[in-house]
Amino acid sequence: MTREKTQLKEFLESISVLQWVLSFLLLGVACIILMVYLMFTSLWPLSALYFVWLVMDWHKPERGGRRTMFVRKWKVWEHMRDYFPVKLVKTAELNPNKNYILGSHPHGIMCTGAFTCFSTESCGFAEAFPGVRASLAMLAGLFRIPFFRDYIMSAGLYPVSKPSLVHLLSKSGKGNAVVIVIGGAAESLASSPGLNTVVMKERKGFVRLALELGVDLVPVYSFGENELYQQVIFAEGSLCRRLQDLFKKIMGFAPCLFVGERFVLMPYRTPITTVVGSPISVPKRVTPTDEEVDHYHRLYMEALSKLFHEHKVSCGLSENHELRII
Repeated sequence: MTREKTQLKEFLESISVLQWVLSFLLLGVACIILMVYLMFTSLWPLSALYFVWLVMDWHKPERGGRRTMFVRKWKVWEHMRDYFPVKLVKTAELNPNKNYILGSHPHGIMCTGAFTCFSTESCGFAEAFPGVRASLAMLAGLFRIPFFRDYIMSAGLYPVSKPSLVHLLSKSGKGNAVVIVIGGAAESLASSPGLNTVVMKERKGFVRLALELGVDLVPVYSFGENELYQQVIFAEGSLCRRLQDLFKKIMGFAPCLFVGERFVLMPYRTPITTVVGSPISVPKRVTPTDEEVDHYHRLYMEALSKLFHEHKVSCGLSENHELRII
């Protein structure tokens, strides 16, 4: 009986992860195809009505979205958490009377650790940080896709655009922790097992925003994120890499060539430990100078490096592993 239950549990975990992977890769495209298809059927009024709704609701993602606990508490997210498993580690308190920008590293292929910890309730963020609400920011263009936008808004995802971030951090009260995957698409191209590379030496916009709004910075590192898939990494300057960079520049995300453990798409069952570091106090400056931005950017990189080296051994890496910041 126990054996049968264990097999069922493994099946549910695999199905839960598969739906997440397919949603990440294909759901947006499927929604666009569905919208166009309906326009050429007897159900075209539905497409027309939704289009009117879409125009009226165009700015909703940047004005607080439509976050629902119903979606964030789906049982499927708990099964997904258990597949790897994903674990959230707290190293310091976050004051619920302040707002924060959490910089998440690394991007990996699909930001699995960041999504599981900050866009679902499965890892216990609310219990670990009482009074603090986590909100994961992602590519703004995804919020223009019909139907798909409503789904991701319900999970508490927001556009990584300045109007959206300003609204969350200055017009939505206190206790907001906006999670930004700093390295973005460029960092996904550096994702490979055994490598710990983050792209952020020239990523200073989040620091400038923190200064303008007077919100603290918090480094976050997801150990194991880069171990989920094997990726073909093309050399800088090669034709394939130039095509990837061109696609990223046009579309905003990078086409990665990767394979998983099973059926190409299923990630390896590798533990992911997302460690939330200590906040870096940031003063409010209406018009921060470049020197101030550089200063707090440097403090952030030092804090991220310290966080990595303090927890790498307990999270499964060897003592000689280094964090490469580019």
